[in-house]
Amino acid sequence: MTVVLAGVGADTTNLGALGALTDDGRFDYVPIPEKTRHTSESETLGSWPLRTRDGVAADLASTISPRPIADGETRISGADLAEWPLHRDPNFDALAYGEHRNGYVSRLRALEPGDVVGFYAGLRRPDGDRAHRYLLGYFTVDAVDVLEPDASADRRRAVLETHSENAHAKRARDGVPYLPDKTIALIDGRGPGGLFDRHPIRLSEYYVKPGNERAQYYLREAVADAFAVTAGGENMMYKPAYRCSISGESFRELVGIPGERSSEHGHIADHG
Repeated sequence: MTVVLAGVGADTTNLGALGALTDDGRFDYVPIPEKTRHTSESETLGSWPLRTRDGVAADLASTISPRPIADGETRISGADLAEWPLHRDPNFDALAYGEHRNGYVSRLRALEPGDVVGFYAGLRRPDGDRAHRYLLGYFTVDAVDVLEPDASADRRRAVLETHSENAHAKRARDGVPYLPDKTIALIDGRGPGGLFDRHPIRLSEYYVKPGNERAQYYLREAVADAFAVTAGGENMMYKPAYRCSISGESFRELVGIPGERSSEHGHIADHG
C-alpha cells in the first residue's frame, strides 16, 4: 500500500493567480486552463465558481496564454477568457486523474487498487501572507492504465473510453491523445475521496537553506515524517510527485474523510 502526492491546480504560471485561503478554512481550487479549445469538458473559467467569495475563476485573471497552442503566443481575454475550457484534472466529482509528466508517470503507474492519490496546490491568504502548498483532497485508487506512445489504435481507443471522464480523454481526438508522444497514466478512483470542504493541510515551508542565498519552498519535516515520504525530495518549487509509504488507511485516518473533516484534520504539528 502506498500514497502519491501530486501537485495540481492553476497558479501564477498558467492563470497568473493562486486560489485564496480564508481564515475560516475555506479555499478556492481552480483547475488549470486547458491547452487547447478542443475538449469535451463543459467547465470553463467562466462557469467555475469560487468558494471564498462571489465570482468565478475568470475573475482571477485578465489574460491567459495557454501553451502549447498554435504558435504558443495566443492570448485569451475578455469574453473568450470566460469561455475558455478548464483542464479538470483531477476531477473530484468523477474521481478521475491523468498525468503525462515524466516524474509523475513513473510513480503513478505503480499504484494499485486501494492505494491513494493526494492532491496539493498553491493557495494564498487574502491578507497578503506568503502563499504555500496545501493538500486539498484525495481519492482511493480503483484502476490505473498507462497509455504508451506506441500503443495500437485499438489500445488507445479502449483506454480512453474506459477513462472517459479523464481530462486527457476529453481532449483526445479520434482516439489520439493531445500529446501523442507522451506516456500518460490514467487513474480512476473510488471513495473515500474528494475535495476537502475546508481546512487544507499546509505542506510547505519557505526559508533560506544553509549554504543557499535565496529562500525556496521546502516540504515541511513534520509532513514528511507524518506521511513517511520516501521519494520526491524536499524542494517544492516545481510541484514534485511524492511517494509515501504510509498506508491508505493510515493516511485517511490522519487527514480525515472529505465531508467529515474538522479543523483538527487541517493541522500537522511540527515535532518538538
